[in-house]
This record gives sequence, structure tokens and C-alpha cells, in this order.
Amino acid sequence: MTSTTTPPDPGTAPRAVSLVVGAAIVDDLGAPRTLLSARRTEPPHLAGGWELPGGKVEAGEDPVEALHREIAEELGVRVVLGDELPGPDPAEPGWPLPPAHRMRVWLARVTDGVPAPIEDHDAVRVLGPGQWLDVDWLPADVPIVRALLGRSPAAR
Repeated sequence: MTSTTTPPDPGTAPRAVSLVVGAAIVDDLGAPRTLLSARRTEPPHLAGGWELPGGKVEAGEDPVEALHREIAEELGVRVVLGDELPGPDPAEPGWPLPPAHRMRVWLARVTDGVPAPIEDHDAVRVLGPGQWLDVDWLPADVPIVRALLGRSPAAR
């Protein structure tokens, strides 16, 4: 797991922030109309929630390599990556995942295989135009999906 330190609040020690990577798997990297969602089975407090697939970056692992590994493990597919979706704070890369994670998200398109719920998920669903908010997204994924929609007029 890759860690960075965030600036401490006055009077507190710095806290380690774990890096997580996610893939917004779409049908077209330039003008997405569909978005893949995956329903979690674990840990228990996240079970049943829908998310963008991905996972933790291991120690010494490059985030892009980690994303390819996670997508292969979780969905059994290979992807090509497009643009990274910038997070809300230009000073910190990625999106906040409370309490101590940040997630970097890339657009991705499947190049080999058919997505299936192999690990940590029990279902995948491809959401078409007008459906991107129709699943019960995990709270941390909601602003990411909304940002994706803002960049994807064909999906609205």
C-alpha cells in the first residue's frame, strides 16, 4: 500500500493516506455513453453498495500498474486507460475516501474479456444514458460519478 503524508492540523501528528485506484469503465473514452458499476460483497459495511472497480496500490507499485492488476483480479478483463479524472482539490491528487484514503480514477475501456464479478463483487451492471445514478453508489463514489456525468454529455 502506497502512503503519503498529509499536512497535520496544528497540534496533531501527520496521518498516512493510502492510495486507491479506480476505473470508470466506459464504452468510449472520448464520448462515454455507458458506465460499468460493480456491487461490493465486502467488507460488511460496504456490502451491497455499488462502486467503480479498483483497489489499493501495494507498496512499491505504480498506480497505473495497480489499476490494471485490480481490474484483472476483480473483473477478469484487460483495459486501455484514458484520461485521469482530476479530483476536487488541485493541491491533492485524487478523490477523498474517508477516513484515510485517496482514490485516483481513470477512464478505461475493455479491450479483452467480458466483465464478471470475480472478486469482492457479486454483480456488475452497465449503466446506459440517463442511468448513471440509478444504482446505490457508495457515498465516496457519488461525487466521482457526478463529475464523470459532467464530462459526458452523451450519458445524460
